[in-house]
Amino acid sequence: MSAGGLVIDSSGKNGLLIGRIDHKDQSGKKILWSLPKGHIEAGETPEEAAIREVAEETGINSTIEKSLGVIDFWFMAGGKRIHKTVHHFLFREAGGILTPQVSEVDEVAWFPLHEIVERLAYPDEKKLISKTGAAE
Repeated sequence: MSAGGLVIDSSGKNGLLIGRIDHKDQSGKKILWSLPKGHIEAGETPEEAAIREVAEETGINSTIEKSLGVIDFWFMAGGKRIHKTVHHFLFREAGGILTPQVSEVDEVAWFPLHEIVERLAYPDEKKLISKTGAAE
């Protein structure tokens, strides 16, 4: 179980994404952009985890405006099939300094909202943000 989502800046014009280097790209320069998110710790609600994870991964403090929905998917890691559930929220920036989390995130950046869906690397996140209209 994880939680995170799309942070909108204080101007209402930009959305925040995290970037990780695509290790399948031989040039080592391709960045995979995604929504900030992370594991829900014992005793946390999805909302508490989402706010904490966004701050940890991006340096930005935020408040939740609404739920965007839940994505369920399966992936392979270490030869095991893993089921993941991610709770997504729409956030509003409340402060902080844009800083990528060391060892977790390679880049963090604000992008114009109309570019968010096209920049997202993962189809399930693209679909969620398109469907909810969060990046309009």
